[in-house]
Amino acid sequence: MKAPEQFDPSKPNSQSSMPPPSSAPANQLAKSPDIPAGMPTIKQTHKQTVPPHKRPFEWSFLMPKYWGIWLLMAVILPLIYLSLRWQFWLGRKLGILIYKTVGSRRRDTLINLRLAFPEKPEAERELMAKQIFVNQGIGVFETLCAWFRPNVFTRTVSISGLQHVVNAQNEGRAVILLGAHYTMLDLGGMLCTQFFPMDGMYRPQNNALLDWVVYNGRSNILGKQISNRDMRSLVSSIKDGHVIWYSPDQDYGLKQGVMAPFFGVPAATLTATRRLANLGSKEHPPAVMALHTYRQTPDNMPSGKRPHYHLTITPALDSYPSNDEVADATRVNEVLEGLIRIDPTQWMWFHRRFKNGPEGRTDIYD
Repeated sequence: MKAPEQFDPSKPNSQSSMPPPSSAPANQLAKSPDIPAGMPTIKQTHKQTVPPHKRPFEWSFLMPKYWGIWLLMAVILPLIYLSLRWQFWLGRKLGILIYKTVGSRRRDTLINLRLAFPEKPEAERELMAKQIFVNQGIGVFETLCAWFRPNVFTRTVSISGLQHVVNAQNEGRAVILLGAHYTMLDLGGMLCTQFFPMDGMYRPQNNALLDWVVYNGRSNILGKQISNRDMRSLVSSIKDGHVIWYSPDQDYGLKQGVMAPFFGVPAATLTATRRLANLGSKEHPPAVMALHTYRQTPDNMPSGKRPHYHLTITPALDSYPSNDEVADATRVNEVLEGLIRIDPTQWMWFHRRFKNGPEGRTDIYD
């Protein structure tokens, strides 16, 4: 299966062909359609709870152990100044290269798809897996542009369900916005903050340089970036009635969660969501709702076209949290699963989502 109108990696001609030549003058080839005069750019309409905060550069980042990251950035960053159509093409090539060469990620993806979609033929799941890597390759460029060149996405987004956030905010309630690890990564956050400011929770990277790059890139998008260890900042944001982006869709074991079905498979599911929902005042408790980010444009974008992205925000979960943490975790998984099914190939299936069982680590990926 592949998403409607999406690139099909199983077709060699589509996979390897470069964008077709254009009859336009050479100085126009890299241009997307013009933005109407007077149309505000994404930078002009971007909303943040606090001014961007950048972490300072550290001289230790120049040590040899970080040279590989610097080299990778030196190769990739200049490419974000190509047209989006060329970036999509390069992203497809990158995704297929990773699919073919990183066998462990490919194997994990196929295992996850077999568990979640047992009714589909193996060949169909392989097509899905290839498309997941294609979408992630494009997502690399989408994320980097969101950090450093966001105006290229001006006039590319629509949203449904915005009233749920607005109504909660008008009632003086914070909003816990449940995201998921979609392949477009931080572009979803940048598009969201065209409509409302948002703080975000994150797990610090193990690599200090990578953590610095990601943190500073996201500082152009989010207001406060709240470490999962910084409860004081989290409580402060909730008391201030902020929207807080939080993704509970990965497996961190049962010390932080419970077993709950996800795509019909028992999965270790974080229970932090229900704890967040209890941090606000009793009179105006946080509203818990989910966010879905979706690229609707074919990844082999036609000449002269711009990409389009759609954001969906669900209604707030009613009577949440309950007294049953398994039931609450199941509800959250059901909401996220329903959104992911809109196009399963735009979610990161290469994570080991089912690595823990009721008795601890499983051997499912061995």
